[in-house]
Amino acid sequence: MEELEYIAPNEIEKRSFEIIKKELLETGVVLPPEYEDIAVRVIHTTADFDYVKTLCFQNDVVAKAKELILSGATIITDTEMALSGINKKRLSSFNCNALTFMSDGSVEKEAKTRGVTRAWVSMERASRIKGKKIFAIGNAPTALLSLHSMMEKNIFTPDIVIAVPVGFVNVVQSKELFLKSDVPCIINRGRKGGSTVCAAIINALLQKCEER
Repeated sequence: MEELEYIAPNEIEKRSFEIIKKELLETGVVLPPEYEDIAVRVIHTTADFDYVKTLCFQNDVVAKAKELILSGATIITDTEMALSGINKKRLSSFNCNALTFMSDGSVEKEAKTRGVTRAWVSMERASRIKGKKIFAIGNAPTALLSLHSMMEKNIFTPDIVIAVPVGFVNVVQSKELFLKSDVPCIINRGRKGGSTVCAAIINALLQKCEER
């Protein structure tokens, strides 16, 4: 059993990151600097080193995400949990906004009438917001399917997609659709993910912008 470490509260996150990076090096994993901070923060959130193997970054997504954040983009989430996990202080420092339509009563009513999920309707609503948008999906694969459906119909194409829903039904398939697209994406292949992972990725991108 390892000995307890006595660390000041404000040093715990820093120490955690040091441990993660040390263990990655010990296993011979070297991540590109562009992606390392994001992967490390996801591991810190989940204590799961598998994310090093499954996180995918495509179409210059990190650079484009930083560009959008610095220009005051809107971040759309598919859950209240992901929304609540985003660092609002950092978000506001870039004049960015984050929102979700999942608790909107009219979204629930429309979804019930049409026989689709709230996440599906939420993405349609979000697509009509003016300005650049980052879609951060951590729970509902139907949110990804809704976005992809609009792309196929040439109705709307998202600027950036964070695709990390968790689960068993259509989770893997919905992620793979975006891996085959030209949309800048951060995707976690497989069943793992979740709202906390989603928020962690957004927070890592916000920190990158702060450190520019």
